[in-house]
Amino acid sequence: MIQKFRKRPVVVEAVQLRWDMWDEICEFVPKEQFGGGFFVNGDNQTLGLRIRTLEGVMEAVEGDWIVKGVKGEVYPVKPDIFEETYEPVDVEVIP
Repeated sequence: MIQKFRKRPVVVEAVQLRWDMWDEICEFVPKEQFGGGFFVNGDNQTLGLRIRTLEGVMEAVEGDWIVKGVKGEVYPVKPDIFEETYEPVDVEVIP
């Protein structure tokens, strides 16, 4: 029998990849997960960052969000997907 399930609500930390946030990003992403450093996107000359994830090395470009999962893993999320998936949480409300 096919059953339906609802995904449990999970609170995550995230930082948007903006170069004025570089110090925060360096603190947020564990050093072992920097996956090859920076690159320049040839189409629009924006800078990007390679991140080692559970699925392999992924590339984040300026404006993407870097999310820290429930087990401390980090991964990039495109802004439109981030907005559809996550909403801000009042830190004082979290038990």
